[in-house]
Amino acid sequence: MAKHQIWFAFAVLALILSSAVADDVVVLTESNFEKEVGQDRGALVEFYAPWCGHCKKLAPEYEKLGSSFKKAKSVLIGKVDCDEHKSICSKYGVSGYPTIQWFPKGSLEPKKYEGQRSAEALAEFVNSEGGTNVKIASTPSSVVVLSPDNFNEIVLDASKDVLVEFYAPWCGHCKNLAPIYEKVATAFKLEEKVVIANLDADKYKDLAEKYGISGFPTLKFFPKGNKDGEDYEGGRDVDDFVNFINEKAGTNRDAKGHLTVNAGIVASLESLVKEFVAAGNEEKKDIFAKMEEEVGKLSGSAASYGKIYLKSAKKCMEKGGDYAKSEMERIERMLEKSISPAKADEFGLKKNILSRFVQSS
Repeated sequence: MAKHQIWFAFAVLALILSSAVADDVVVLTESNFEKEVGQDRGALVEFYAPWCGHCKKLAPEYEKLGSSFKKAKSVLIGKVDCDEHKSICSKYGVSGYPTIQWFPKGSLEPKKYEGQRSAEALAEFVNSEGGTNVKIASTPSSVVVLSPDNFNEIVLDASKDVLVEFYAPWCGHCKNLAPIYEKVATAFKLEEKVVIANLDADKYKDLAEKYGISGFPTLKFFPKGNKDGEDYEGGRDVDDFVNFINEKAGTNRDAKGHLTVNAGIVASLESLVKEFVAAGNEEKKDIFAKMEEEVGKLSGSAASYGKIYLKSAKKCMEKGGDYAKSEMERIERMLEKSISPAKADEFGLKKNILSRFVQSS
């Protein structure tokens, strides 16, 4: 077998294996259901539909459950997309979403879960049925907790864009929003100039009244240029919040906190880079000098990105036209490894900027 065929076979295998697990919850399909469920371990299975609102609300709690039980060898936490695998859901009498069922070890006769849909309640049920003693893993929150002591210092900081949720602990809509809001905060945790925060408006009524809060949750955005606050009236899915922050703060993050392909790109350098890539070796030197002049005009984060442009251009002149492509491939291999989020940002920026120097074939 040729090397490229072996590589392709391994790539396909890796894709198949990676598709079987998502966020520590085993993805069950018509082809693997009875290989995973009813075998030598108990299984909790969520039958869901991608469009189901209650399923979306359950998702972060179920992922937390899967993460907490991933080392428990006697229990499987799985899920079935009933839109895609209708025959499985029909077989087990699923008529509404989400439906959660427990399959004892060695059995395909399920017991329906009727309890609360929190990670803690689900874990208590699984521990009882599966004989485990797993506790839900607690993760530090990325949401900044506000109070009268720190509100002005954080929210009114003219160098930062701040999104504030005014909530009440007893508010059902606030509880539903909490896991979504946490994901938004996590997505922007590496952005020093962006703050995702909340305030207990029931506890700090005077502060809430100052900003005209009369219902919960109320979200206000305090951009660098307007510390009076602007009402947030967008959608309340993670993507809605992320798109809003990206537009308002000039950031480039996706819902998982990864940099998008636009991160690090400096518009004023784009035409020079195109000239540079198309030019001959001698002409490249003159264009490089123009790039240096343009980078000297930049400030803030754009200035730091400009330095990456210059370094990339210099390496292209030293190592030839294929440098950008080969370096991007090296960075992609690094990004596939287990690295810190900060390091992933660093590599992501370099990859985005290098992409501008790849010669078209």
